[in-house]
Amino acid sequence: MENNLLIEKPYINYPFYSGDDLGLVYTAIASTFKVWAPSASQMNLKLYSDAIGNDAIDIIHLEKKGEGLWEVVVPEDLLGKYYTFQAEIQGEWKTEVPDPYAKAVGTNGLRAHIVDFDQTNPRNWEKDIRPPLAHFTDIIIYELHVRDLSIHMNSGIQHKGKFLGLTELNTKNVEGLATGLDHIKSLGVTHIHLLPSYDFFTIDESRPEENQYNWGYDPQNYNVPEGSYATNAEDGAVRILEFKKLIQTLHQHGLRVIMDVVYNHTGRTEASNFNQLVPGYYYRQNSKGGFSDASGCGNETASERPMMRKFIIDSVKYWAEEYHIDGFRFDLMGIHDIATMNQIREMLKEIDPTIFVYGEGWTGGDSPLPEEQRAVKKNMNQMPGIAAFSDDIRDAIKGHVFSHKDTGFVSGKKGLEESIKFGIIAATDHPQIDYAKVNYSDAPWAKHPSQTINYASCHDNHTLWDRLLNSQPNISNSDRIRMHLLANTIVLTSQGIPFLHAGVEMLRTKYGVENSYKSPDAINQLDWSRKSTYQQVVQFYQRLILLRKNHPVFRMTTTQMIQENLSFLDVQESRVVAYVLKGAASNDSWKEILVVFNGSQEAKKIKIPNGQWRVALDGESINEQGLYRVEAPEIVIDYSSAMIFFKK
Repeated sequence: MENNLLIEKPYINYPFYSGDDLGLVYTAIASTFKVWAPSASQMNLKLYSDAIGNDAIDIIHLEKKGEGLWEVVVPEDLLGKYYTFQAEIQGEWKTEVPDPYAKAVGTNGLRAHIVDFDQTNPRNWEKDIRPPLAHFTDIIIYELHVRDLSIHMNSGIQHKGKFLGLTELNTKNVEGLATGLDHIKSLGVTHIHLLPSYDFFTIDESRPEENQYNWGYDPQNYNVPEGSYATNAEDGAVRILEFKKLIQTLHQHGLRVIMDVVYNHTGRTEASNFNQLVPGYYYRQNSKGGFSDASGCGNETASERPMMRKFIIDSVKYWAEEYHIDGFRFDLMGIHDIATMNQIREMLKEIDPTIFVYGEGWTGGDSPLPEEQRAVKKNMNQMPGIAAFSDDIRDAIKGHVFSHKDTGFVSGKKGLEESIKFGIIAATDHPQIDYAKVNYSDAPWAKHPSQTINYASCHDNHTLWDRLLNSQPNISNSDRIRMHLLANTIVLTSQGIPFLHAGVEMLRTKYGVENSYKSPDAINQLDWSRKSTYQQVVQFYQRLILLRKNHPVFRMTTTQMIQENLSFLDVQESRVVAYVLKGAASNDSWKEILVVFNGSQEAKKIKIPNGQWRVALDGESINEQGLYRVEAPEIVIDYSSAMIFFKK
């Protein structure tokens, strides 16, 4: 167990290095190494012939320059060698580590690897382009763990648990149904959000046969792909090539790639790469001088300090440019300061304004950073172009996330209508919302609908199916499916940006395990047999996603459009929400749309606007041409279900 480190605060006056060349610059003629370590009295570069084990083949002293910089030029071709840095600070030689800017590493990330980046690009990489994206509200996110996708024995995928598993086409389960990439394409989502895919700490890459598992929220080397997802963890170039191949393949098939980034803490604290080179600087301290812990993982980084802010911005820029990443999801974004997040957004806009940025608008615990400076949900109006997850709609749909037996709107709980309505209008300002009755927010927190991520479940906590099993254990399987479909019908027809947990479309289960971050594959894997068992559910999700994509009225781009074209009906029935949309402003083929959600476990009769309506969605059935017609003034909506009506 690492001890708290009591430290002074000399770093307040540390110099800032503005250059863009930290780390290694390699050529076949010479390699230049630069490390920022202002408190070091000496700095050594150690060269190795192997990724792990064996002694250094050379130890080279770096020269101290200005602005806290250490530098050395080695005038020979070092291709294929591994290296570390070791700093002497206050008379003590620290542990040797790769520097934070390392872009290639060997086994277990213990040594950086010298590679030629010209040899890490897949064929035609220079022609790789991002799939088109007109508006952020057109995004539909699918959150996926690299290993989960392919590891099941019935995935039909050859490169199980690897980056390359996501590049394989024409894969099928034993029943002959599409799996892997083909399945995701057929689902119709636009963005794949990959759980952490940089080099993380917990998995021993030297023992791949042991099938170790982790989500990856324990960062080690931020600028390097994870070795356990590569076919060869020892060769830094292989990791890079295979991750680029994944991105290129997804782009070729119309899918954008979002990277889950965890700059708010490191996997290790005292022993981290940051702390071995500049002790204390990169982390916030508590009132006793030890490590503050708003992440709940032992430390929190100090994004407001100039060189930490620079590191985060440089790192995000690197992934966007070198790997063509299309979006970034910030873990515990509330730990970061608003200024840093806004600088990230502005930097990415210069590369490509369609690169999407969002995160968790909260912290894991208290932080010394004042709340008014935190990138939390209530401060989103100060972060234009950045989105946050809506825990308001998440918990309104299924119940409080940490109260496992709690029910939500879809499972029959009363009093959540206003919270559901708040989700429908994407946490924006709307004259018909009584904000005093919204579960967590007493005011709108999104300035624009593109700032809100609506979701019912994600990798954290129970899957939606398991949650409904917990909170409604005595109902039939078919009734539980009704609740499940209602949950994501709300998500996929609400304004803002919908987010789906991978496998939700086949009623994914983790067998009741809530926090499966290091559970075995048997718990975490996508069970492709469930696609065969629940084919009708999968098809429902496909049609519902297509309905959203075909009808821009469900993804309006401004708050004003929502205010002018979405109006809630005055429904007296408990656990029922109904609203009308005008299609003309969005150039929708439907002139008028009526959406009704019934979260109660009994059928409800409600009054609807005048005219003859066609029914596009009724519970588990979808037909955009119309299933049947109904006449006003009243309709009956079945229990635990949704209905969508339209007029041409």
